[in-house]
Amino acid sequence: MQEKYAPIPGRSFPLGAEWDGKGTNFALLAENADRVELCLYDNDLEENVRIELVNRDHHIFHCYIEGIHPGQLYGYRVYGPYEPECGKRFNPNKLLLDPYAKAISGEMVWDDAVFGYHIGEADEDLSFSLLDSGPFVPKSLVVDLKYDWQGDTLPKIPYGQSVIYELHVKGFSKLNPKVPENLRGTYAGLSHPASINYLKSLGITAVELMPVHQFISDGHLQEKGLSNYWGYNTIGFFAPEGKYSSSGTNGEQIREFRDMVKAMHRNGIEVILDVVYNHTAEGNEKGPTICFRGIDNETYYRLEENQKRYYTDYTGTGNTLDTRFPAVLRLIMDSLRFWVEEMHVDGFRFDLASALTRGSDEVDTLGNFLNIIHQDPVISRVKLIAEPWDINEDGYQVGQFPAGWAEWNGVYRDSVRRFWKGEKGMLGCFAQRFLGSPDLYRQRNRRPSASINFVTAHDGFTLHDLVSYNEKHNEANGEDNHDGESNNDSWNCGEEGESRNIAINTLRKKQKRNYMATLLLSQGVPMITAGDEISKTQKGNNNAYCQDNEISWLNWGDVDTEMLSFTQKLLLLRQRHPSLSRREWIKDNQIAEDGLPHIAWLSATGELINDQEWELDHENTLRVFLHGEGISGKDANGRDIVDSHFLLIFNGGEYETCFRLPDIRFSQKWEIAIFTATKELEKEEFLAGEALCVEEKSVIVLRAVS
Repeated sequence: MQEKYAPIPGRSFPLGAEWDGKGTNFALLAENADRVELCLYDNDLEENVRIELVNRDHHIFHCYIEGIHPGQLYGYRVYGPYEPECGKRFNPNKLLLDPYAKAISGEMVWDDAVFGYHIGEADEDLSFSLLDSGPFVPKSLVVDLKYDWQGDTLPKIPYGQSVIYELHVKGFSKLNPKVPENLRGTYAGLSHPASINYLKSLGITAVELMPVHQFISDGHLQEKGLSNYWGYNTIGFFAPEGKYSSSGTNGEQIREFRDMVKAMHRNGIEVILDVVYNHTAEGNEKGPTICFRGIDNETYYRLEENQKRYYTDYTGTGNTLDTRFPAVLRLIMDSLRFWVEEMHVDGFRFDLASALTRGSDEVDTLGNFLNIIHQDPVISRVKLIAEPWDINEDGYQVGQFPAGWAEWNGVYRDSVRRFWKGEKGMLGCFAQRFLGSPDLYRQRNRRPSASINFVTAHDGFTLHDLVSYNEKHNEANGEDNHDGESNNDSWNCGEEGESRNIAINTLRKKQKRNYMATLLLSQGVPMITAGDEISKTQKGNNNAYCQDNEISWLNWGDVDTEMLSFTQKLLLLRQRHPSLSRREWIKDNQIAEDGLPHIAWLSATGELINDQEWELDHENTLRVFLHGEGISGKDANGRDIVDSHFLLIFNGGEYETCFRLPDIRFSQKWEIAIFTATKELEKEEFLAGEALCVEEKSVIVLRAVS
């Protein structure tokens, strides 16, 4: 068998397995290893042969083997010292995934053999396991990357016009009866016409996919009959997750993912990936040895300075990838380029991005990781979104990332929730969030689009649950409700959980409209969590990471059509009127050519608000005039759309408030464009100077009528 595969010296670039039509070049970076063996597996998952990679250039072991074709399963065994107390954990009994594998086949079996040490011994992670993990771990796959993109081009939608929709590939279509059953929950299900038509009808411009890099489900979850549903447990930074492929996992997942991207682009929708480069699925010193730990533990992971047996954990998962090392930076950059150049994605949202920027210990938002991305001619041109925090106290870095980056604005989420919950003294803060958070971003030469505004995300309550629960209800996770965030700034409107009380349910519906209206009327880039527009509930579970079931999946048989229609109306209004999503900052005291201010904050009498009124604790109403931006395009019939002036009134108080519309200079007449109130308004148009009463806890948007 060995003679059948006669290795010859290969090339050290590119890393991974590259098929050239006749054979395959294998290259593995393992700086501190002594030797490396390539293991080839047949379709019955039996190890056929081991081939030593005797050629080494610098830190890269490599060989070329003629006759190795796409579909070949393989892995590595890496030899070197096993000295855990010194950070060295080489163990050739463990079959290792190729960090650069473009596809991975097979599932993890949580056998004792997948650990580098003997389970159950004292100081067990210092022991050395002789068990062969080969039968129990996934295998890397040689693939053919040729694909006909059929002229695919990226939509390249400006940030200011973007509306992001965060979704889970499986959860979005799993229960959709309009998608064929064999495609539900897959890349093909997401790109099915029923899915794409829905996304287009909603009015979003980009889908942000929760992790689609190959990931592993934790052993302790499987023991409880659960799984890692969200996927923040990456083991392959180049490989599309095979579980989301309807057509197979022997390379078919690559084609199906590309088909999905191509279909999205044909319909003007961008694809943004939520990527998890801050840690891997191998966990801490008690975790399995399936890839990086066995290839070169010291190179890939941050280890405690004086106790290299242990891992520095900025992520809450047990380990942190060490971006101070060139090999790790190269891995991340090569992965990002692969997803842009080969898979045509439009951008990335970086999970726990602060962990990636740390130098010796502290967060450095001008450090190596961000600098190398800014200098890259490929990555610097796509959308880059940071989750600007990690689990350490100094990790919260909202507003601190450099120009060129957008950020999940956690301050926006918290401020908007507190305003509509009814907290006093929120008016000034709420106004800042409405403007795109200039207090966070303007001083760093960034635009309003740096703020990714959100009220909910995958992590936390859904919008429906935000107005239905004061407390988390995560019992289904099997952790006695100890997991998940306890401080949610939620308000159940008077009764915990689902209610039959008509008044409570009416208030909840209004609150959901208030949140959605605030989100889609604010400057910056809105992000909607999939299902909020149809009132998805997780029954109070605010940490459904392990719920691969009806708790997490979108229930297309129970759609809140009123909420959906309201969201669509808001998105259409935002799309047609650029004043609601400006490219530049709206500045106080800036006067337009017609003599009107670009923005005016108004009192109840229709006059400009004074400084004292910003500080009034009893005042929980924001009234703002926005100047129109002029001709902005054409409607479906080819007619010019003229961006109107707007008056927006946010009444977060407990009582109705009356407001005198400003004088005739601003507009002779105003018409109702959007309102969230429960009661129907007596009329749809109002004259300058006329009184308008705004229901408690509601929003009204008026458009100037010329």
